Amino acid sequence: MEKQHVLTVLKQLRTSLKKRNFSQTLDIIFNLQGIDIKKPDQKLDFYFNLPHAKGKKTNICALVDAALASQTRKIFDTTISKEEFPKWTNKTKEQKKLAEEHDYFLAQADLMTSIAATFGKVLGPKGKMPNPKAGCVIPTTAPLEPLATRLSTLARIQTKNDLTIKLPLGTEAMTDEQLCDNILAAYNTLLTKLPQEKNNIRNSLIKFTMSQPLPLEAAKKTEAKK
Repeated sequence: MEKQHVLTVLKQLRTSLKKRNFSQTLDIIFNLQGIDIKKPDQKLDFYFNLPHAKGKKTNICALVDAALASQTRKIFDTTISKEEFPKWTNKTKEQKKLAEEHDYFLAQADLMTSIAATFGKVLGPKGKMPNPKAGCVIPTTAPLEPLATRLSTLARIQTKNDLTIKLPLGTEAMTDEQLCDNILAAYNTLLTKLPQEKNNIRNSLIKFTMSQPLPLEAAKKTEAKK
């Protein structure tokens, strides 16, 4: 997929965009083919970093002990220390609100058992439990500021119950160049995880929150005709 093709589709997408009182999110949608996600070895679930942050603040909650809490409070949005865990036990409503307000939960590695016992019933079903694949389970010696920066550009590609993958890559407030870079990063990273690369992608589309989707392949076909 060529950069100019992507920029052409982005331009077409913006021309049909109606002004809203919020900055709409740009999503990419991949429809796959030729793989069987019922087989564990063909499921996709991995994280990767985009060239640009996704245009919205990434909210992070740290679940750590008192010693590390003094550092995390300076860097992350919310810190809950081990000593505070009992206050959250069986507080389902409060935990759900916490999950809604944060994109990632960071865990001190040696506290994972306590974290699972206290927060697992709520964070687990919401897909918000601290994930080692995302680098969110850390030792007490982990450098925290680089981690915060990395999480701001982190994206996840995951197949669930069907062959469609949808992930946010930015907002309309970002430039077309920035959005294009993120689109290409997602597309090219996905290719490396598919057994037959392009042949496993039936089509790929982009859309803003309130817009109709446009196929990325359309720009390539149009230019080929020219």
